[in-house]
Amino acid sequence: MRIGSRHDKMCAKITMCDGGELPWVDEIHYLGVFIIRGAKFKCSINKVKRSFYRAANGIFAKIGELTSKEVMVQHLKQKCLPILLHALDVCNLDKRSMQSLDLTFNRFL
Repeated sequence: MRIGSRHDKMCAKITMCDGGELPWVDEIHYLGVFIIRGAKFKCSINKVKRSFYRAANGIFAKIGELTSKEVMVQHLKQKCLPILLHALDVCNLDKRSMQSLDLTFNRFL
């Protein structure tokens, strides 16, 4: 994967010492952050949002109809919001990505 002005140019294949080739990819998953290829350092938030929805739906399926709305919101804040916000301090998010994360949480409520 390449990041920078030449991110879209073809690169020579990298051969490892055992003869295998290292593949070029468009996305890397490292410590819970999905780094994507581009002209600038960017992180993908699509899989993070998917994980948030999966956790929130799991909570809602178990206790959704049995509890009050306040308890449900408290569970979402305690259990699901950390999934959505994990490692975002290392990502340089633009305004559109920030709005997308805000909409994700607000839409579920």
